[in-house]
Amino acid sequence: MLWWYLCFTGKGKSTLILPEVAQLKINVISFVIGITAGIFGGLAGLGGGLVMIPLMAGVLNLNQHKAHGTSLVALVFTGISGAITYALNGAIDITAAVLIAVPAIFTAQAGARHAHILPEWKLKKTFGAFLIFCAAILLFKPYLANIIGTVPGYAKIIVFLITGAFTGFLSGMMGVGGGTIMVPVMVLLAGFTQHVAQGTSLLVMVPAGAVGAFTHWKMGNVVVGILFGLIPGIIFGTYLGGNLAFLFSDNILRSIFVVVIIWMGVRYVQTSAPE
Repeated sequence: MLWWYLCFTGKGKSTLILPEVAQLKINVISFVIGITAGIFGGLAGLGGGLVMIPLMAGVLNLNQHKAHGTSLVALVFTGISGAITYALNGAIDITAAVLIAVPAIFTAQAGARHAHILPEWKLKKTFGAFLIFCAAILLFKPYLANIIGTVPGYAKIIVFLITGAFTGFLSGMMGVGGGTIMVPVMVLLAGFTQHVAQGTSLLVMVPAGAVGAFTHWKMGNVVVGILFGLIPGIIFGTYLGGNLAFLFSDNILRSIFVVVIIWMGVRYVQTSAPE
């Protein structure tokens, strides 16, 4: 006996389709979203959440809270695969990862809870402002190296702890990995190479992201059905993006990513409160 059910499309229309066909369609769409986000993330050395969340909200019609929670779950797997790759190449600083991850684990829970209590329109505006902030960091990062010097000795411990607390909260709230903040801090203030900073950031993303994702899941902000296509898509996309990055100059990559992020950020910031 065939069981049929209503599946609503993004245009608000409904069609009668088999459950298996509907799930296949969702898997394909989420896989494409994962690849797209992964490629952008791999090109820019980020987790991909900055692109994945707007795509899930726009294409799959997820509300902002569920997009943040689901994104964070997918990024945990990105962090695992990426951290293993960097670790095999000796590009991870374990001490820095522990110092950043410990406070991040606690603040990620607070960030997830804060996102949950915000009205959707406020969360959208906040996410838009965060996108613009990240774009500004990417844009001015090459010039900051000439202005900011590395901190001495044990002062790095304080820098790592503060960075972990700040990025953990942002990760839980915004549904992103936090690499946009962690990587520049490690490169500019701690004197890490770009590869070691990215590898360490990916490792931190695993425990901090897992805590934030679990908190979102408990509050019902994770759409499990999307993950079957999203997770392999973003892992594969990140691999492709990381390899494609060597074909373009840093300035071109940074400019493209900044333009896309600012465009999405402005759209989110313009979200108005419901009447």
